[in-house]
Amino acid sequence: MKTRIMDAQNHFNIANIITFANITCGLTALYLVTEERFIIASIIAWCAGVLDIADGKVARKFNLSSEFGIQLDSFADFLSFVIMPAFFLFFGLSLETSLEKVLIGIILVWYVISGLRRLIEFNLEAVTKTEKDRYFDGVPTPLGAILLWVLWLNFMGGFIINIWLIAFIILLVALSLNSHIKIPHP
Repeated sequence: MKTRIMDAQNHFNIANIITFANITCGLTALYLVTEERFIIASIIAWCAGVLDIADGKVARKFNLSSEFGIQLDSFADFLSFVIMPAFFLFFGLSLETSLEKVLIGIILVWYVISGLRRLIEFNLEAVTKTEKDRYFDGVPTPLGAILLWVLWLNFMGGFIINIWLIAFIILLVALSLNSHIKIPHP
């Protein structure tokens, strides 16, 4: 007899609870960004990444995959790996002029739209695919978030300080989300 926590049709099964914890980390990291506590926000965002990996592994191991879980995972990815890193970068770059804020703001809106498009496309393809591909088509949103975080680290370390170069790199990451670059599944 299955317990409710191990029932794929229960919206609060163990895999989905892990995804809800990912969402909690994303929201907490967003709050920490508004408080300018970027290091702690980074740590919490990395926890969201660990939970993103864990929910999928638990869902596969215990046969808990469901349409609800697939959609929930994408909502969690959108919050934790699209919205949060865009927010993080906008506030973490210490933009000084209105031009810099507008430029980076517009490019980060494009990043958010690109991430959302990628997640919707992924979900639509998941419905039609019968076997798991060995590769992602385009950069997955968690990897996009990591690339933006690495960009921030380079900015903070003084390695990349030119705002035009930063804008260009953000744009490249946004474009890579919906590219045909093949990224192996972990």
